[in-house]
Amino acid sequence: MPAYPIPTMHNEETCDVLVLGAGAAGLMAAITAGQRGRRVLVLDRADRIGKKILISGGGRCNFTNLNCTADAFLSANPHFARSALARYTPHDFIALVEKHRISYHEKTLGQLFCDRSARDIVAMLEAECRDAGVRIVLNQDITEVRHNEGFVVHTTSANYRAGALVVATGGLSIPKIGATDLAYRIAAQFGLALEALRPALVPLTWQPQDSARYADLTGLSTEVIAADGRTRFREKLLFTHRGLSGPAILQISSYWQPGASITIDLAPGQDCTAPLRAQAGGRDAAAFRAALRAVLPHRLADRWAALHSPSAWNNASLLEAEERLHRWQVAPAGSEGYAKAEVTAGGISTAELSARTMESLRVPGLYFIGEAVDVTGHLGGYNFQWAWASGAAAGHAV
Repeated sequence: MPAYPIPTMHNEETCDVLVLGAGAAGLMAAITAGQRGRRVLVLDRADRIGKKILISGGGRCNFTNLNCTADAFLSANPHFARSALARYTPHDFIALVEKHRISYHEKTLGQLFCDRSARDIVAMLEAECRDAGVRIVLNQDITEVRHNEGFVVHTTSANYRAGALVVATGGLSIPKIGATDLAYRIAAQFGLALEALRPALVPLTWQPQDSARYADLTGLSTEVIAADGRTRFREKLLFTHRGLSGPAILQISSYWQPGASITIDLAPGQDCTAPLRAQAGGRDAAAFRAALRAVLPHRLADRWAALHSPSAWNNASLLEAEERLHRWQVAPAGSEGYAKAEVTAGGISTAELSARTMESLRVPGLYFIGEAVDVTGHLGGYNFQWAWASGAAAGHAV
């Protein structure tokens, strides 16, 4: 960030804790610190709080996951998240939701959603901020951060001074709602290392040859196992006009590296050609297509039969065809990028932070939380739980 003298302004405020970012992590940090009697001020460049919360979960906010453990997170240090997640659990956040009488339900795989709207979660956080004496200032464009006997944050309209600075400005995902690289610029300013950034939980795009074969299956969904090495997810796959999406693909995208292939089992636990192998006659293209239709959506079965018919109608060839069905190798051309990514993988290196407090090991009083940190959860409420947990950890420490 540019270095220039901070002008003296009549509009200048001082507080104990300054939080940058009024999203899930920042609001939780502010609430927790405010409840400890700290004077807390939250700054955000948006015109309302919790924008990413509001669009999450189809507008119903998948606010946590009952099965949340550190094993559901990617990081250069897979153990880093354990401390914060153990000290602020899904049940802690559920207790807060129930305190505000927000009705919710479990969808699948431990995923909890609001019955009504994500607005209930934002209203809850806003009420908790108000009760904790937290002040929120919106429409603030930050132009500089300085560290000199505390921290000074300069915006286009005011100066803000605090003894502790919590950076919760998120990652690069979904720029249309205001995502910026501010957290990474602040980290670089103070000499903190970054792990390589990439879009995660993101649809993958076709190579030209695969687009020609499968793009017209747009809208078709089926349960698969998507794998990258030893990492496997059994969930729904969705064909799109540009590539592959759906929970299984979003999950595996966080592990996929450009230039590599993913493996898709289109018929998990099924032996589609077993009926054909068990009979001596009636082995032909029509019978093969019928066998696939018994397991797969019909449009997919017909397309697969046309493209991957056995080379012969003996058992060996049928077994080869069966194997191809369970090991479809797809080499994506790329991903849909940050515009469609739910989160940003990589970020502030965990080697730079205290796992217990999220405080910088180099710069006392400087904290990084939430998506900005190199901790990325699986799909299904895990990233929100990391936001709540890392925010609470910082809020207890500032």
